[in-house]
Amino acid sequence: MVKASVRELYSHSELVRLIDPKVVAVVGASETPGSFGQRTLANMSEFAGKVYAVNPKYRNLFDRPCVPSLGDLPEAPDCVILCVARPMVEGMVKAAGAVGAGGAIVYASGFSETGKPERVEEQERIVAAARRLGVRIAGPNCVGLANTQTRAGLNFMPDYGRMGHRRGPVAIVSQSGALGYTVLQGMQRGIGFSKYLAAGNSSDVDVCDFISFLADDEQTRAIVCLFEGVKDGARFLAAARKARDAGKALVVYKAGASEASRKAALSHTGTMVGSYQAYAAAFEEVGSVATDNLESVLELASLFAKSGAPTRGRGVGVLATSGGAAVICADKAERHGVPLPALAAKTAEALNKVVPDFGSVANPSDLTAEVLKTSETFGYCLDAFLTDPSFSALVMPMVFAHASSSGARAAAVVQAAKRTDKPLAVIWMNEWLQGPGSEVFDADPRVSTFRSVDRCFAALRAWSDWHEFGRHQPSASRRSAMRAAAAARKIIARGASSGTALSETESKAVLAAYGVRVPDEAIASDPDAAAAAAKRIGFPVALKISSKDILHKTEVGGIRLGVSSEEAARVATREILASSRKHKPEARIDGVSVQQMLTGGGEIVIGVKRDPQFGPLIAVGMGGVLVELLQDAAVRLAPVSDRSARAMVESLKGYKLLKGYRGVEGVDLNSLVDVICRVSELADDLKDLIEEIDVNPVIVSATGAVAADALVVTQS
Repeated sequence: MVKASVRELYSHSELVRLIDPKVVAVVGASETPGSFGQRTLANMSEFAGKVYAVNPKYRNLFDRPCVPSLGDLPEAPDCVILCVARPMVEGMVKAAGAVGAGGAIVYASGFSETGKPERVEEQERIVAAARRLGVRIAGPNCVGLANTQTRAGLNFMPDYGRMGHRRGPVAIVSQSGALGYTVLQGMQRGIGFSKYLAAGNSSDVDVCDFISFLADDEQTRAIVCLFEGVKDGARFLAAARKARDAGKALVVYKAGASEASRKAALSHTGTMVGSYQAYAAAFEEVGSVATDNLESVLELASLFAKSGAPTRGRGVGVLATSGGAAVICADKAERHGVPLPALAAKTAEALNKVVPDFGSVANPSDLTAEVLKTSETFGYCLDAFLTDPSFSALVMPMVFAHASSSGARAAAVVQAAKRTDKPLAVIWMNEWLQGPGSEVFDADPRVSTFRSVDRCFAALRAWSDWHEFGRHQPSASRRSAMRAAAAARKIIARGASSGTALSETESKAVLAAYGVRVPDEAIASDPDAAAAAAKRIGFPVALKISSKDILHKTEVGGIRLGVSSEEAARVATREILASSRKHKPEARIDGVSVQQMLTGGGEIVIGVKRDPQFGPLIAVGMGGVLVELLQDAAVRLAPVSDRSARAMVESLKGYKLLKGYRGVEGVDLNSLVDVICRVSELADDLKDLIEEIDVNPVIVSATGAVAADALVVTQS
């Protein structure tokens, strides 16, 4: 099993009896229409294994044997489905363990999601008992599971069995069973799935365990994960890496980006959602495919499940029969950074033989409706595009739906998909959502269907990025000295005794221990000492109040910049001390910090924040007024590699300013990357001590990067 901070991920063998049972017992089975017991038996009607009903009221239910209790079963069940009310759950879980069950699905609600201490304790007792007995729990507050390979509808959703148990390479993992089921109902369109796994309250088995299981599942090639939060970020990272290492894309949709949604999530499943930025950084770290659009998750997963890696770079061809559709595709391709290379000469020559002169032989193409008059002409054009060496994928917008157009073309498209290793993406642009041909595309194991041009090109970009991520794993080379952590801990030990925040001088000393350049500095207790220090450092200088109790110096009038003489230093010192004492009379003041004045260059902000789920995060943004004006920051999990740090900088809206813009000299980007890496190593080394770090600003010029100001806050 994979190691994690709270507990290990459950292994495949520990979950197989829950997810892929051979013998199932339904406790609370019933003939009452609409009851959970009746629905579950109906959903299990085509199950390839054995099903026992458990209810003392019946001897037989729907041609299934029914026994009074679990103890009366003729054999040990692999999975027990509990269709009983909350007060009965604890006893039934113990009974399931007593008869040798390997897993239990608990439908009942009213446990930890209520927030009531006694209900939280009740859930914890159930889980503790189940773990002692070797019973894995899905739920409580869970709608159930589904396994299409064995036609097991281990859930209470109405008419699940009527969807046909369509098999396919996409699996769904969801905290919210209902939300996951909305995706599963793609079966109604002919889309196939391998597993549907709902976690509910995640009291025992959670989304991380389900992802880990699916990483080993032979029937699954891509995983959809819908969730609000996890209780332990390290376990999620371990599971996501396992899926990535297995070559399976993990498509994640995380709800809970706003404060209102975070509160709703807590009451829904009892899960703390956590920082959205932290989760986004985690997804980036492990190469998950993140989307904030629920409508795109199945389209993304289907593309990854049906497609191999790009074989001709990032180029995509667009075979359109409408000029308007071609223009829209070009717009969306540019928006998402998807290259549309020019047609190869051989392709253009072939198309010019059949495309009328009022069409457009280009990429995107406008082949016009003329090529649709016969299936042979359309197939000829399709093959010309598919054999073009410039493209790794082909996009075909279906603008209108008719039996004679989209219906007739569908067969040619799916046949062409069999002859190529390139992904073939059909964009169903018209509002007849299930018009002729759509069912053929949805059910085909090679063709990927999209209901939006924008989502199609976003998915193709994600597909290219995901495969490139696998080829360019970040290096793990360390920049700071191994002794840096010990030196920094000594500084913190001396400075943190009087509070959780270090002074600016102490904070910069911690940075300096990690090899980050800081300005020349001296602490002066009076105006004459400040003047002498300024003369030694060299004018101009910056003067700042030095106090652990004053974190925001500007708010107390505690900063003077560009001080250019000894007398000016004396005056500034008197003013700073007087103003600081006036605004913060209780503050403990060490004196005034006299610092080398840094001029020229741009300002960057580097921050560190400890996230309760994922540990230290490092953020990089444009400094000065730009940090607020542009709302521009890149966030990653610490530590970061050189490549990741560089990508953070390049993602900033102000990156062009750093490179040099309209005659303004560019900055030393290598030095900036170096500082980011070193601060990230500091954050990771001291994650048990540091709550946050604010390096604001880092002055970056053509000659290097210097941390002009810093604040280190230790954990309480």
